[in-house]
Amino acid sequence: MKALYGQQNSPGEEMTFVFQERENLPATRDHDVKVQVRACALSWLDTKLLSEIKLKKELVPVGREISGVVLEVGSKVTFFQPDDEVVGILPLDSEESGVCEVILVHEHYLVHKPEKVCWAEAAGTVRDGLRAYTALHYLSQVSPGTSVLVLDGASPFGTIAIQLAQHRGAKVISTAHSLEDKQYLERLRPAGGRVIDVSHGKIDVAESCLEETGGLGVDIVLDAGGTSRGSSCCPGNSSCLVPH
Repeated sequence: MKALYGQQNSPGEEMTFVFQERENLPATRDHDVKVQVRACALSWLDTKLLSEIKLKKELVPVGREISGVVLEVGSKVTFFQPDDEVVGILPLDSEESGVCEVILVHEHYLVHKPEKVCWAEAAGTVRDGLRAYTALHYLSQVSPGTSVLVLDGASPFGTIAIQLAQHRGAKVISTAHSLEDKQYLERLRPAGGRVIDVSHGKIDVAESCLEETGGLGVDIVLDAGGTSRGSSCCPGNSSCLVPH
């Protein structure tokens, strides 16, 4: 059985990807769930973050968002049983690569997969879905009647955030960085609210929000399109977004 890992021998060096042959998995521990992987999302590997939190290793597991079928559960697992369909996110310190046939996952990193959601969609949306839900429910406590500004609304995160905010009864305003993004947001059903086109740099987002809310402004701003490191993150890369 093979698993995919990223290898970076020195800082700044381009990462190479290698398949490592794995022998049999270790015995299932009390809270472990053995999952047969059906789909895995390939997310960007932030090696700088791993290094900062002392998790940098020679071989970095590739693929953290997975969906699959439960094969076996540990003696103290209470949420799952064999043949359950699950989706989850492997933790940063996991030794397991999601690009593998069978993996062991702690039960707290898994949830049941909705029956009508396919394997690929479950693995592909769980990361941004959890980020959006955390931002709206836990960090900002969105509620009916609040107004939410979602920056870069046509991104995967932005699309889910718009839908979740509307589901909670909030008024949504979003920005678009191109005509294609604007058209995409306007085609969302239910409609994604007011779309502010900032592609030409002639629109003042703050003024547009004040106009849309009768001078009150928005209650919540979601901006996941930038990096706090600014221009030092990707020198020479003009497409690298910084916080709005």
